[in-house]
Amino acid sequence: MNNFSLIRNTGGQLVYLSSTGDTHNGIVPVRAFPISAPDQGISLTDSDGHEVIWINNLADLPEAARALILEELANREFTPKINRIHHVSSYATPSTWQVATDRGDTELLLPGEDHIRRLSHTALLITDAHGVSFLLPDIEALDGHSRKMLDRFL
Repeated sequence: MNNFSLIRNTGGQLVYLSSTGDTHNGIVPVRAFPISAPDQGISLTDSDGHEVIWINNLADLPEAARALILEELANREFTPKINRIHHVSSYATPSTWQVATDRGDTELLLPGEDHIRRLSHTALLITDAHGVSFLLPDIEALDGHSRKMLDRFL
């Protein structure tokens, strides 16, 4: 991997500094596999969306650069994890779900069963009518009440 450094400019943007002296302002980190391998395959792109550098694994970076990338990703990504399903308005779609997430209780509108996507044997990605994606990382870890409601949609 090329030696490089990242800093944050006075405007709050990431700046890429290569070992050869190249500078790129407005760097945006993009995960190739945000759910299945969030720390592997990170592209640092410039403000026009062109890749500046590919990072195979965040663990290979110095702590300062890794921290800046993770901070930037946290500001851009919003995928709450569902911990419990409190209530479902109807077992036909569209239906309103009241759920507990890692970011607090919320309500989502499920427009259709095709908005529930299986990522693995136990993980689901549920996209509501507003385009917000909710991760259900392990359906087997849900309590019985939540699983019973979810099973009607699977």
